Amino acid sequence: MKYLKAVFNFYLDSSIHVALAVCSLLYLTVFEYDIEITQELVGFVFFGTITAYNFVKYAGVARFHHRSLTEKLRVIQVFSLLCFGMLIYYFTLLPFTLYWIMACLAGVTFLYAVPILGRRTLRKLSGLKIFAVALVWAGITVLVPWLAVAESITTDVWLTFVQRFLIVVVLTIPFEIRDLRFDETALGTLPQKLGVITSKWLGVIVMYAGFSLDLFKDEFSCAHSSAFAITCFLCALALWGANEVQKKYYASFIVESIPIVWVGLFYLLKYYFEISC
Repeated sequence: MKYLKAVFNFYLDSSIHVALAVCSLLYLTVFEYDIEITQELVGFVFFGTITAYNFVKYAGVARFHHRSLTEKLRVIQVFSLLCFGMLIYYFTLLPFTLYWIMACLAGVTFLYAVPILGRRTLRKLSGLKIFAVALVWAGITVLVPWLAVAESITTDVWLTFVQRFLIVVVLTIPFEIRDLRFDETALGTLPQKLGVITSKWLGVIVMYAGFSLDLFKDEFSCAHSSAFAITCFLCALALWGANEVQKKYYASFIVESIPIVWVGLFYLLKYYFEISC
């Protein structure tokens, strides 16, 4: 049992779980628009997510406490370096047409962790943290797979981008509630500015506003809307279950599992509607 717990903690702490969540959102776009996706792109997104998240989480610790790193952090550091190597490998296999958007998203991620803007990172600029994360997630899971197979972005894809942006904002709120006791006031997170209850209500409103955008798409998908509706319900439960004092795995595992559940629901419903018609 102790060994299994250690493996599970490594799975979470090394950002493998969040990488699977991001890849799940990537496949949502693939299923919604029936587009082809390459192994190279999936590999890039998976290893890129691990590299980026571990860089954000552990770069400061490794820089200032390199000699005193615990064995656990050293293992994660080595693992992250291996993932970075795989990231570079898959990056070289991607089409040149994707390089510009990859550079933009990588730039946002870099500024999120490295203090360049007046010695402050995007993470520490008041109110920007949650939106920077949502922008990168939406960009990498919607625009990147679409631009890998198309030259221009359609209205439907832009609507999906906005939907993905909004749902990631909602999924981030439980983390901000969890960190409310530890975050500096200058961060200006939603719970700090609005309070916990108001942030939860705002999350519900934003989430269903995103869901309603399905009505404006030229190509309406019953499978997508049905899966999205169930996912919104799960997000609402996650929001209202979030508190300042959370169980250890509530945000880092349960909340981050919602995208994985979402893509599973979408795949099953897509298959169901196809065989029913």
